[in-house]
Amino acid sequence: MISAEQFVEAARRYGYQWYAGVPCSFITPFINYVIEDDNLTYVSSSNEGDALAACAGAVIGGQRAVVMMQNSGLGNAINPLTSLAHVFRIPVLIICTLRGDPELEDEPQHQLMGRITGNLFETMTVPWEFFPMDPERIEAVLRRVNVYTTSEHRPYALVMRKDTVLPHNLKKHTTITSRKAAPKSSRRSFFTKNAGQFLTRSQVLERIIELTPEQDTVVVATTGYTGRELFALADRRNHIYMVGSMGCASSLGLGLSMTRPDLRIVVIDGDGAALMRMGNFATIGAYGGANLTHLVLDNEAHDSTGGQATVSAGVSFADVALACGYALALDGNDLALVDSLLAREAAHGPRFGHLKIQTGTRPNLPRPALTPEAICQRLMQHIGGARPT
Repeated sequence: MISAEQFVEAARRYGYQWYAGVPCSFITPFINYVIEDDNLTYVSSSNEGDALAACAGAVIGGQRAVVMMQNSGLGNAINPLTSLAHVFRIPVLIICTLRGDPELEDEPQHQLMGRITGNLFETMTVPWEFFPMDPERIEAVLRRVNVYTTSEHRPYALVMRKDTVLPHNLKKHTTITSRKAAPKSSRRSFFTKNAGQFLTRSQVLERIIELTPEQDTVVVATTGYTGRELFALADRRNHIYMVGSMGCASSLGLGLSMTRPDLRIVVIDGDGAALMRMGNFATIGAYGGANLTHLVLDNEAHDSTGGQATVSAGVSFADVALACGYALALDGNDLALVDSLLAREAAHGPRFGHLKIQTGTRPNLPRPALTPEAICQRLMQHIGGARPT
């Protein structure tokens, strides 16, 4: 067995200082060690996919990042692994525990996943090996991780068996109290007299472009028509178009905003995507800073797949955001909401906007001309978050 300190400190020498994940008893010593160190970051995510996307955002911001999960949650991470980390070529280190290990007796709910964990990684073209159980092997393992991630710019997985890491008890009580001592959050509405009068998506995006200068702002656009319309209106170096990983724009934006507090991060989300990953509202409320703005454009439909209705008509996203700890929550159908949301006034935490818009899109809507990898590289070069070597 090894100690958490032996691996985490060795990983720190390779630049790994940013962690996100969902706990597993096998990996508890690591989480305890990381959260006790003020020079390391740990984000307690609502699910494994959001943890992976947050790590991807941290990597774009220039950090090396580790996502930790139980293999039962690997299914939650398949979408961002295949359509975010793989296609954008974002290298994260995955530590995945092996519940249901075929060589051990475990609970019935873990048995199938235990048999197929390695096959899942291989199917997703993620190279993997077993986590080192001997201190003498740690350096060699990290060296292999480093060679692959710096040459291929894609994820690498370490699969951890039971009784790999010695216990590490918390030496201090830790709670996430980021907003409890902050000034009271505020809530405002921007509805026109005609409540059924909605803006087009392009009208909103045009105003966002005007208010998000390239030099100090990054705009993260959710998958579907939002990213495609943003590209059609203005393809700028500070844009990233999430062509996949539906629902993960806000978690990627969170990771990027935490690693780059010098930048304003503006996430443009959709109602379907926000509903899919609503747990990340709570994570943003707990960890997000004043440099993070989250705007949901709500047309009550999955617009790019044929206009099927979502359930957002009965959802007050602004109230959800406020309850989750955002500093400011706005809703309405007026363009003044965007002006207020992106105003350069001081804030004590993340901002949120819920804007009702029309369905439909521009005619002959193009797709981004650059590959996802090229878009990611361009953004990283623009903000100075060059790939680690």
